[in-house]
Amino acid sequence: MSSADETPAPTKFILPDLVTDCTYPLRLNPSCYKVARAAERWLLRGAHLSEARSTKFMGLKAGELTSACYPDADAFHLRVCCDFMNWLFNMDDWLDEFDVADTWGMRESCISAFRDPINFQTEKLGGKMSKSFFRRFIKTGGPGCTERFIHTMDLFFIAVVQQADDRANGVVPDLESYITVRRDTSGCKPCFALIEYAARIDLPDEVMAHPCIQSMEEATNDLVTWSNDIFSYNVEQSRHDTHNMIVVLMRERGLDLQGAVDFVGRYCKASIERFERERAAVPSWGEEIDRDVAIYIEGLQNWIVGSLHWSFDSERYFGKEGLKVKEHRIIKLLPKRPL
Repeated sequence: MSSADETPAPTKFILPDLVTDCTYPLRLNPSCYKVARAAERWLLRGAHLSEARSTKFMGLKAGELTSACYPDADAFHLRVCCDFMNWLFNMDDWLDEFDVADTWGMRESCISAFRDPINFQTEKLGGKMSKSFFRRFIKTGGPGCTERFIHTMDLFFIAVVQQADDRANGVVPDLESYITVRRDTSGCKPCFALIEYAARIDLPDEVMAHPCIQSMEEATNDLVTWSNDIFSYNVEQSRHDTHNMIVVLMRERGLDLQGAVDFVGRYCKASIERFERERAAVPSWGEEIDRDVAIYIEGLQNWIVGSLHWSFDSERYFGKEGLKVKEHRIIKLLPKRPL
């Protein structure tokens, strides 16, 4: 094939208009800034980050995300949620560089800390920070909510092990396998347990197991996760990371970059439509439980709208250009780093 026939590599792509597709009200916890800054200091003390990583972390603004996702939490409960969110983002960054054995070791330390945050001893920084915020969590977290948090954190670590194994072996999973693993590597599921914790509710297992509730959780997870794959693609492609739905679609479906981005955008829009269909079908469990279920569903809705807007406020995906990107939606591709 002559060079004239070859399609030039793309230099940019256009984001789907995900914010317009989401009409839920965006609210911010009134304790946001005070609690967010205190939580940042907690993370920096506990994680011993290098100067470069500390600077990068301060641009994350995870406290603002937390405040949009738990807008009605009091300051104590918001602080625990903020500490967890900072810990989770930092853990995600650490695990990107871990091999399978190191990831299993971190899992063992953190899950043990959640099981017994008072007595468990560890030298791992991730485990020590787990003890710190979970010691406060268990003061008010109900038994069902606590167990859901620990179980879904375990699912997160197990899925990240799979991701590390794929990375080590150069494996790009098929779309179905990718979606299954990504729903756990996203870390959304334990964040949903925090909806109960922040609202001081503890829903019965039979409610949480209901197909409507599970489908709404999955729709929320999918929207947060797949939109994140779009927003993070540019940074990830520059460092040759393949754990992204856009990469999977380009390989499996033969789509070009814009085609894959638009495909994921349609998935995101469909997940909000699925959320609303399931909301309309939620049954009644009686007045008291129904009130708590409504709080939980609103919490999932807050995660959908809060994560979308935060993605442009944070510097994690678009640097200091987030608000401009939110307006014009054009992403110029970063050059790939040397291998």
